[in-house]
Amino acid sequence: MAYGISTYAYFWRISDRAPEPMTLPAMLRDTAALGGEVFQICDYAPIESYDAARLADVRATADDLGLTLELGTRGIRPEHLLKYLDTAGELGVTLVRSMLNTADHRPDTAEAVALLKEVVPRYAAAGVTLGLETYEQVATDDLVDVVRAVDDPHLGIVLDPGNSVARLERPVDVVTATAPYVVNIHVKDFAFTRRDGWVGFTYAGCPLGEGLLDHDGMIAAVRPAERGINQIVEHWLPWQDEGYDATARLEHQWTQHSIDTLLRSK
Repeated sequence: MAYGISTYAYFWRISDRAPEPMTLPAMLRDTAALGGEVFQICDYAPIESYDAARLADVRATADDLGLTLELGTRGIRPEHLLKYLDTAGELGVTLVRSMLNTADHRPDTAEAVALLKEVVPRYAAAGVTLGLETYEQVATDDLVDVVRAVDDPHLGIVLDPGNSVARLERPVDVVTATAPYVVNIHVKDFAFTRRDGWVGFTYAGCPLGEGLLDHDGMIAAVRPAERGINQIVEHWLPWQDEGYDATARLEHQWTQHSIDTLLRSK
């Protein structure tokens, strides 16, 4: 097991709102400086345009920094997942995170099983595990059914219990249902706050340990140290009214706090 950071922890610093968006090598260097051991390149569209030489440079940078790389994308169409399998090979990646749905493809359980049965053996042959993330667009029970039906140890679940709250699924129930199949954990805390005038709620991220995530309970159920499951820091940090500098500064602080908290738990 190792602790790491995702591109989602740099959400605003790599966005169009950044005067100079951080580069991938800069994120790798920052992760190492913060004490991270893994970097998950997740939903980072530029990686799809990298040629072999540029991918080799990324891998060399990670190696020099002592970082393990993971990948993340969306969708389960075979041609897309096989493209990411090729990229995984170039980067030395052994875990790829994905989601069942994309903007133009929402497979039902039967179709998802059929597509994954076509692809997962290729992942297994390459020694790469594919993890499907828990999130509000797919019922957790359906996601578990898909993984069970494919029945391959190289297909599992990326656990992020905060995502499924929007489906009115309790985080503790998501953890319980997925625990035997988890291959990767996204660590982000979350909380509800009342809106002005008590008219509804805002559901957003908060510093690790200050919200509704029962991290200790999740770890007890999943047993990542025993099973070699990495924990990856992410955030749901709202844009700050004070502007980019304040947002970027707080994003960095949250990441440092999360990594420090995880490392103290070792």
